Amino acid sequence: MKRIVLFILTNLAVMLVLGITASLLGVNKFLTSNGLNLGMLLGFSLLMGFGGAIISLLISKPMAKWSTGAVIINDSADPTHRWIVGTVRNFSTKAGIGMPDVALYEGEPNAFATGAFTNSALVAVSTGLLQNMTKEEVEAVIGHEVAHVANGDMVTMTLIQGVMNTFVVFISRVVGYFVDKVILKNDRDGVGIGYYITTIVMDIVLGLVAAVIVAWFSRQREYRADAGAAQLMGRKQPMINALARLGGLEPGALPQTVQNMGISSKPSGLMALFSSHPPIEDRIRVLQSSK
Repeated sequence: MKRIVLFILTNLAVMLVLGITASLLGVNKFLTSNGLNLGMLLGFSLLMGFGGAIISLLISKPMAKWSTGAVIINDSADPTHRWIVGTVRNFSTKAGIGMPDVALYEGEPNAFATGAFTNSALVAVSTGLLQNMTKEEVEAVIGHEVAHVANGDMVTMTLIQGVMNTFVVFISRVVGYFVDKVILKNDRDGVGIGYYITTIVMDIVLGLVAAVIVAWFSRQREYRADAGAAQLMGRKQPMINALARLGGLEPGALPQTVQNMGISSKPSGLMALFSSHPPIEDRIRVLQSSK
């Protein structure tokens, strides 16, 4: 419930900020007496498309900590904590990135990485992961998350999401205007109900298409992060073993803002198209066949 409330409140706050910004910049006035101002609409679409994605990225670290209850353990004296932090430090040095914050949170087996900047990221592992995996397997999972950071996946996925959002906002309003004025032949000043209904429908339809595209890109980043973990470990087998172990476990739920950077999910059926992670067996096969 805490995660749901935070997700809703965050999105409402982001939409409020974007709405005020659009009003101040005047880009929300794309519907004019002379028709649709495409330049203004593009500015509005870019603001709404990239604005939300970038704000979400910038606040991803504190939101991830608040929503999961993750506790930073960089300075902890606990032997297990020191081992986790040492593993992250070792991999970060190998990957050529700054030392991330390292966190531990209560939950089922999972891990994630997040943060807007490569050299100030957050890598978190769950207590369930530690309890259900060998040390070598946990190290492989940590390598996977460090690889996400080193590859710049958080920023990459934000940019892809921004492009898709912009596409959805722009096209849905152009189609809505066309339907209202050309198909429904609304010759009155301003737009009619046809514009609003069509825009809502197109937002939903194109939003689903965009979600499939974003999920596909996310799945490709998972394959790359698996390979990155194998490279950091010096061999494939620990990551293969970790994936095989994850295949027999129920992955813990993650907040929406960090789901793409988690270690595992279990897609099935049509929902696999919307999954940020490929099936475990596919990941193992790809990693085994890689050079």
